[in-house]
Formats: sequence, structure tokens, C-alpha cells
Amino acid sequence: MSFADTDPAEAPSAERLRSIALEIKRKGRDIGFDLVGIASVSPSKYRDYYRAWLDDGQAGTMEYLHRRFDERTDPAVYMPGAKSVICVALNYFVPLEPAQPGGGRIARYALGDDYHEHMKAKLHALADTMRELAPGIETRCSVDTAPLMEKELAARAGIGWIGKNTCVINPAAGSWLLLGEIITTLDLPADAPAVDRCGTCRRCIDACPTKAFTDEYKLDARKCISYLTIEHRGGIEPALQRQIGDWLFGCDVCQNVCPWNSKAASALLPELQPRFPSGSIDVAHIADWSADEYRQALRHSAIKRVKLPILQRNAAIVSDNLSKQGA
Repeated sequence: MSFADTDPAEAPSAERLRSIALEIKRKGRDIGFDLVGIASVSPSKYRDYYRAWLDDGQAGTMEYLHRRFDERTDPAVYMPGAKSVICVALNYFVPLEPAQPGGGRIARYALGDDYHEHMKAKLHALADTMRELAPGIETRCSVDTAPLMEKELAARAGIGWIGKNTCVINPAAGSWLLLGEIITTLDLPADAPAVDRCGTCRRCIDACPTKAFTDEYKLDARKCISYLTIEHRGGIEPALQRQIGDWLFGCDVCQNVCPWNSKAASALLPELQPRFPSGSIDVAHIADWSADEYRQALRHSAIKRVKLPILQRNAAIVSDNLSKQGA
């Protein structure tokens, strides 16, 4: 019999659950997470908007976002019996050296080792602690791959609010945050949701090179440089190619201009330190990479989300844009 199925008379008291919640947060920080919060399980308040967004084609070629809709918009469907979601965040901001000539820029989150591997290990360690504190409970860990509305869950857990650039923003840490979750059958007291503090600021919207934001808090993925350089596998129309500029993999423009990131602390974990100190790779080298050179250069890197032919497609676009800038 699981912890969640025990007789109510034998179930832990509210005081005991509060104590367990505090211990989970303490352990999460000891493991290395910068932020830990707890959200209750309930259906997404964005369900109707998400359905309309998909139906309008704004997910582009990301067909996986159409699948498992009910699970994606309700954690209790994804994991029957779920009562709480422990949400964690890891700061990944790293200062960069001056850009190198001929370099294609890489989004900061992908400059170190692949965060999926390291965060998943930390989440499993935290889940082990939870099962020690409450034997018989069930847990399920996720880092970016499960059908969950993880930004909404993070906001519910008090990690940060969803900003106008659709990123989660914490008032102390900014938006350079990697997110992860542990869904559990343990019914923990939830934290207060984060309060939106974007105010009247529109810097992210105004700075977007491709005008991917259709309105505040609304993004058309088909125009987003991160989508175009990572998720989209086909050709890219010429107008968008020009607007990609020197972004080889991903894009940080809307985060670079965010005032909440102006005093971001640097990530300390060794695995998050940039293997490309300037935050860029020489696109001329990529054009000549063999499959072996690609594998060796990007071993244990999130950049391998993009296969070599697509990375070379991106490199050709960046090379063309750089040559026109120098003309």
C-alpha cells in the first residue's frame, strides 16, 4: 500500500507535511538547485489558449506538441494520483569573452555540458530523499522532455513569473533558469504563486529581430530564432534568414535586454561553464566538419539536439549574413 493510500487517520499531519516540504527544499538547495518551490496539481489555466495556439499553426513543425494534449495540460492525467509538483531551477548565466570574428553565436544554456543529464541526476537524488521522508509515495522526474507545462508549474510554485518574453523570471536570479520537476503522490503544502513584475516594460518585444511576439506574453514559434535554428528542419525563408543574424544555435536577444537580467549572478557549477568561452563557434569550421568532428566537438553538448546537416545549414546562413555585414 502506498503512502498516498493510507487511512486518513494514519496520514501525516499538516505540520508533518510542512516539515517534509521544508526538508525537500533544503535538500534541493544542498544538491545544487538555486530555487525550489512546490505547486499543487491542477489543470492548466492556459488549456484553451494552448489549443488555439496549436490549431493556428504557431507551433510550426513541432508536431510533438500536438500529441498527449490532455497529459500536457493536466499533470494528474500524465501521472494518475499526483498531488504535488516540486519545481526546481538552476541558474545557467555565464559571462562571455568578446565575440570572435566569423563566429556564430550559441544560446547560453547550451554552452556547457548538456543540462538534461546533470539536472536529471540531481532530480533523482532529490526524489530519493522524498521517498525516504515519506515511504511508499510515487515520484516521476522531468527535465524538459515530459508532456508538462513546466513554465506554468514553475510560476505556480513561486519560482518566478512568466514574463512578456514567455520566459520564467525570478526577481533575484533573472530569467537564465533551467527548469525541472518532480511530480509526486505526496500531498504537500503549495507555495504562493509568483507575482508578475514586468510592468509596462516591452524591451523584449521591441528587441526581437524577427518580431516573433504577436503580443505581450504571446510567441509565434514559427518566427522565433530559437525555433528556426533548433527545431525547424526544413528551409528558412530569405527574410527570416537575414533576421537570424549571427545566431547559429538558439537566441538570447529577449533575455539580454531584460532589466531583470542586468545583475545576473554567474553560474558556479563546473558542468555549466562554457566550452566556447566567446559563446560562439567559427562557422567556417562547421562548414567543413565531418560526422566524427561534429561528434567530438559536441560530445555531451545540448547543441547535438541539432544534427550536423541542420547545423551546417545554420552556419551557411550566418556566414552569408556576416559577409553582408562586412560588405
